[in-house]
Amino acid sequence: MMALPFGLSPAAAAFLAAAVFAAAFVRGYSGFGFSALVVAAAALVANPLQFVAVATVWEMLMSVQAWRGVWRDVDWQRVGLLSGGAAIGLPLGLWALTSVAEDAARAAISAYVLLMCAVLIAGWRMRGEAGRGATAAVGVVSGVANAPGMGGLPVAAFFAAQPMRAQVFRATLVAYFPLLDLYSAPLYWWHGLITWGTGVAVVAGLPLVLAGNWLGGRHFFHTDPQEFRRFAILLLAALSALGLLKSVM
Repeated sequence: MMALPFGLSPAAAAFLAAAVFAAAFVRGYSGFGFSALVVAAAALVANPLQFVAVATVWEMLMSVQAWRGVWRDVDWQRVGLLSGGAAIGLPLGLWALTSVAEDAARAAISAYVLLMCAVLIAGWRMRGEAGRGATAAVGVVSGVANAPGMGGLPVAAFFAAQPMRAQVFRATLVAYFPLLDLYSAPLYWWHGLITWGTGVAVVAGLPLVLAGNWLGGRHFFHTDPQEFRRFAILLLAALSALGLLKSVM
């Protein structure tokens, strides 16, 4: 029998397989949350940093899968400003996260996700669209947050606060994620977050990822994507709360 990556037990692998499929479905349905859900779930049964690069590769592949139907709605100016900010923030975030112990990393990731969930649930709103400076600043925050593979949450919160069409919201996230992930990959490797187990996990979970993303994109539920996103945020908050408890017990 082939050994499971990262020393996972069969029960842990089964739990993560279900979590990956659910996260991909959420991503296909609402356009965000995949990496955050995967890493938050991984924090319950393993070192979450081992799954950062895995989730990043899956995220890039799903963006390719979704690209055909969304490119006309992308706000490229926002994508450029966010990417420029992320180029500054990501090295700082990786330096900080890889300098701490596993439990400290788990606690930091869980606390950050809970904070982002609170911001999203609160429904903070801006009177108009944000300027270039604010967008670039959010890009820096997104870069720092992408150290554990969760750079999409602050951007989702930022976009949700503005008067932005749902199609532009989703398409701009789909365009931004692969650029952020392409920049992140060599830095992950430099910091030792890409190993042989990363490749094994990517290949093993890819069918679940693509199937979940495709099914989510079909919108089988008669639920508005905004309402479904709220459900995803509550699920993410619950996983993060459990991860935070695990880190201090």
